[in-house]
Amino acid sequence: MITAILLMSGTGERFGSPTPKQFLNLSGKKIYLHTLETFLSFSEFKEILLVCHREHMEEIKKDVSDPRVRLIEGGYTRQDSSYRGLIACRRETTYVVIHDAVRPFVSEKIIQDNLDALKKHSAVNTCISSADTIVHAETFDTITSIPNRSKYLRGQTPQSFFYPLLLEAHEKATDQNASDDCRLILNINHPVHIVAGSEDNIKITNELDLFLAEQLMRRMNKPTPKNTTSLKGKTFAIAGGTGGIGSALAKLLEKEGAHPLILSKSSPSYPIDLTNFKETQALFNKLGPIDGLINCVGHLSLKPFHTLTPEEIDHTINTNLHSLLYSCRLAQLKPGGHIINLSSSSFSRGRKSYTLYSSAKAAIVNFTQGLAEERPDLHINTIIPQRTATPMRIANFPDEEPSTLLSPTEVAEEILTLLKQTGTTAALLEVRKK
Repeated sequence: MITAILLMSGTGERFGSPTPKQFLNLSGKKIYLHTLETFLSFSEFKEILLVCHREHMEEIKKDVSDPRVRLIEGGYTRQDSSYRGLIACRRETTYVVIHDAVRPFVSEKIIQDNLDALKKHSAVNTCISSADTIVHAETFDTITSIPNRSKYLRGQTPQSFFYPLLLEAHEKATDQNASDDCRLILNINHPVHIVAGSEDNIKITNELDLFLAEQLMRRMNKPTPKNTTSLKGKTFAIAGGTGGIGSALAKLLEKEGAHPLILSKSSPSYPIDLTNFKETQALFNKLGPIDGLINCVGHLSLKPFHTLTPEEIDHTINTNLHSLLYSCRLAQLKPGGHIINLSSSSFSRGRKSYTLYSSAKAAIVNFTQGLAEERPDLHINTIIPQRTATPMRIANFPDEEPSTLLSPTEVAEEILTLLKQTGTTAALLEVRKK
C-alpha cells in the first residue's frame, strides 16, 4: 500500500500574507488543490493525507470530498508535520510519498518516476541541477570556497520511502528541525536514490513565486476538463459577433445545435451599443437567462498616444473595456454558465502606437481572474489568441504574412472546446499557431 502525504501546515510568515500561501488562489483555484488533483489522478495512492493546521481543517473539508483524502493536524516544524503524517498512516502502509503542497506544478512523470524508483530503492529524492554557481560561506560576508556545481543538486519533492525505514529515521533523529526527510535517512547511513525533477516544479514561498506560477500556468497546456457537456439547445450571447472570431464562433455553435445571439451595432437581430449601460441593461433583461457570454468586441487603430483626441481615447477605452464590463455586469447567467473574455497577446507588454488597446487587454485579464474568484458559481476564463486574421488585424497590419496568422475559426474552435468543459475557471488559455 502506498500513501501520499502532502505537507501544508505552514503559516505563510515568509509570504507576508495573513492567508497561508497554500490557500491562495492560483488561476482561480487554491494552490494546494492544484497539487492534490495531480496526486488524486494516481490510483496507486490508496490514501492521501493532508497534514494541515487545525484552524483550516473546516475550510479544507468544504473543498475536498474525495474519500481517499484524510486530514491530519500538523506540527510546529516541517519535520514534526512529516512525523505526524507518518504515524497517522494505516498499518498496512508499505511506502510513503511526501510532497510539499505548495509545489503545484509537480508533474505526473515526476510522481511516476518516484513510484518506479521505489521498486528498487528504499529512499528516493527528486533533484535538479543548479545553473547558478554554488558558493560556500561560513559567514554571510565572506566566501569560504566555490565547489564544483556539477556535484551539487537542488532538492525538491516528492520524496519517497519504504515506510518502516523513514519511520525509523524519524524516531532516531537528534535534529528536530530537518529541512527534509532525506536528511534524516542519511543520518542513519542509508543511501538515497535520485530521480530527475523539473525547473517548473517550483515551491511557492513568496509573492515573486506566485507571479512566476501564474506565468507557468498560462504557458502550460490547456487544462484537462473534469467533464464535458453538450451545447445542444443552449443559448450563448456573443458580444461583437458580426465579424472575425465572433462570427466564426456563431457558425460553430449553430452546428452544435446551440443558439448564438449576436450582439453588436450591426447585428440584424440584436443591434446594440454595448458601450451604453442603459441600452445594454435593457437588452439583457429582454434576453433573460443565458448559458454563456463571449466577449469578442475590440477596436484597434494605430496612432501614437500623444496624437489621440479625447474622443478617440474615450472610444478606444469604451469599446475595448467598458462594453465588456457592462456585459459581464448585466448578463443573466444560469448557474454553471460561462463567461469567456477575449484578450490579446499584447496584454503582457504595452505596444507602440496602440498603447490603449494593449493596456485594455491587460485590464481584461486581471478583471477576469478577479471576477472568477468572486463568482465561483460560474466558469469564467480568458482566451488569449496570438495574431489572428480578423478584419481588424488585416486593416491595421496589411503587410503581415497570412501563413503566420491564426484563422478566426481556429480561435473559435478553442472557445467552443472551453464552453463544453466544466471545472475550468480563472484560466488564461493561449491559442497559438500550430
